[in-house]
Amino acid sequence: MKKFVTLTCVALLFLASAFKPVGGLDDVIGALRNGNATELAKYVDANLEISLPSKTDNYSRQQAIVILQDFFNTNGVKSFEVKYRGENGGSQFCIGTLVTKAGSFRTTFFMTEKNKAQLVKEIRFQPM
Repeated sequence: MKKFVTLTCVALLFLASAFKPVGGLDDVIGALRNGNATELAKYVDANLEISLPSKTDNYSRQQAIVILQDFFNTNGVKSFEVKYRGENGGSQFCIGTLVTKAGSFRTTFFMTEKNKAQLVKEIRFQPM
C-alpha cells in the first residue's frame, strides 16, 4: 500500500510539472537580477523590441543580447525587485525596478507563448 501511495504521489508530481511552460517569468527575473544577458538570451524570441532611455527599436536575438549586455555593463546591475507580475490570455508580463550603480530603472517585459515556451517579446527600461 505504501508503494502505491508513493507511486501515485510521484506520478501526480510529474504530471503537474508537465503543465509548466518551459522558461518563464522566474527565469527572466533571475537573469535581470544578475545582469546576465547571456542567460536572458535563452528566453528571448527571434526578434525583441528594446526600449532604452536613449533608443527604442526592434532587434534580432543576437543584436538584442549585445545591446542588453552593454546596458547591464555600462550601468552596473545591483538587483531587480518585482513590483507586479501577471498573466493575460497565455501571455505573461512583469513590472519591476532594476537597481544599478547609475540609478534605478522601471523595467517592464512581456512574454508570449511560442512552441510551448514563454519567450520575451518586449523589454523596456525607463529611468526613475
